[in-house]
Amino acid sequence: MLKFGLIPEFIGRLPVVTTLEALDESALKRILTEPKNALVRQFQKLLEMDGVTLEFHEDALGSIAKEAIKRGTGARGLRAIIEALMLDVMFELPSRDDVKKCIVTKEAAQHEAGPTLLGKDGKVTKVFRKSEETA
Repeated sequence: MLKFGLIPEFIGRLPVVTTLEALDESALKRILTEPKNALVRQFQKLLEMDGVTLEFHEDALGSIAKEAIKRGTGARGLRAIIEALMLDVMFELPSRDDVKKCIVTKEAAQHEAGPTLLGKDGKVTKVFRKSEETA
């Protein structure tokens, strides 16, 4: 590390030096769903406060993981990706009492469409369009 210009005082503060392998899609999907404080669960709880159930399709989680790999941000970038995806929904839901469920599909995760909102009667009340998300 000295060869790379790091001063000895700094090197002494690093107890262990190791290299890590990049996370693959499977690992990122597990990070999204498995931990007690998983991102998907956090967003489900946020929407639950407005009385809305949030559902992510399995292929949507794969698309989110692929986007993190493409950006090179790994697990740390997952939150930003989901926040961008859910921004309009989270803005609109507090003023809507007719929505029961929000579904994130692969198309929504790939920004080809937006999340779908279902009413209490089970019918689609709104599908966010790409132009609405960027407006």
